[in-house]
Amino acid sequence: MTFFDRRTRLKTGLGSLCVLGLGLISILTIVGFSIDTVEAGEKRHVIKFSTLAPEGSSWMKEMRALAKEVKQKTNGRAVFRFYPGGVSGDEKDVIRKMRIGQLHSAGFTGVGLGDILPEVRVLDLPFLFDSDEEVAHVYNATNDYFARAFDKKGYVLLGWVPVGWVHFFSIPKIDSIVDLQHSRPWLWAGDPLVESAYRAMEVTPIPLALPDVLMSLQTGMVNTVYGSPQGALALQWFSRVKHMSSFRMGYATGGVLISKRKFNKLPKDIQTILKSVAKKHLEKLEKVIQGENKESIEVMKENGVSVTPMLSKNAKAQFYRAGEQARNQLTGRLFSKQLLKKVESAIAEVRK
Repeated sequence: MTFFDRRTRLKTGLGSLCVLGLGLISILTIVGFSIDTVEAGEKRHVIKFSTLAPEGSSWMKEMRALAKEVKQKTNGRAVFRFYPGGVSGDEKDVIRKMRIGQLHSAGFTGVGLGDILPEVRVLDLPFLFDSDEEVAHVYNATNDYFARAFDKKGYVLLGWVPVGWVHFFSIPKIDSIVDLQHSRPWLWAGDPLVESAYRAMEVTPIPLALPDVLMSLQTGMVNTVYGSPQGALALQWFSRVKHMSSFRMGYATGGVLISKRKFNKLPKDIQTILKSVAKKHLEKLEKVIQGENKESIEVMKENGVSVTPMLSKNAKAQFYRAGEQARNQLTGRLFSKQLLKKVESAIAEVRK
């Protein structure tokens, strides 16, 4: 595969879905399904699904495969109609439209999930995780809890689609908190997690909406941003920076929800099929995204982005202390002390 081929393919990745792909807009594509497989007298159930991911992305390819299998297994009684690329608005707009029934299901970043269920942002806390094993164990340990919590909010959790590890991408090299303090770091406006982490590090960020980040990098308003490798590639941030930190700021989550109102209108057999098929395809998508994040790093390196060496133990410890302070600030605001303790205990089980 040539450099151009890899870069073109990866630029349409799921980066638009996490931190990281908001603002990417594609032409509205409404996918219609024929009803020739629906027997006379049977009702066809249309699930209107919205996502910020652009058409042609790994996310949309897998969602189409999911929809195809659901259609086949329900004999055409359940079909999807897709609204990709943010044509339904940002995540707040999508949530509002789901509440009034204009949309039924959607893929969300952690920010969108947090607008519905603030405590789910515990999974996105900066400087919390060290390894993929820790992340997987925490998701398994908390899945039932969050499924019940979303249910109480009026949503069915069909599955997680984490965006992946979050790194700093910068023009100056970021090797310490002091480097961050001397830089012009971006803050996703309205994100309390990173805001709290920056406050703990005595860093003064520049809050911006995500669509404004690339232009702000071009003008020099900001010179340090954060996101997944795939997001940095898809959003073209990598073209305006020199360095990517090997040190990871955190792990960005995401997931797929369907409104309980719509879900409960589906026949029981379709509910079972939808849950089973979604689980299979979303788990597959998670692995695809992990692989594409790794490929994205190689593409950026080939394009001149330098990956900084691992931090010293002292520098790393300072970041983790800031993360702990941020967790303390957010405990009681976004999530309970009990939930945070559950997550930290699950991490400790892996680190033994």
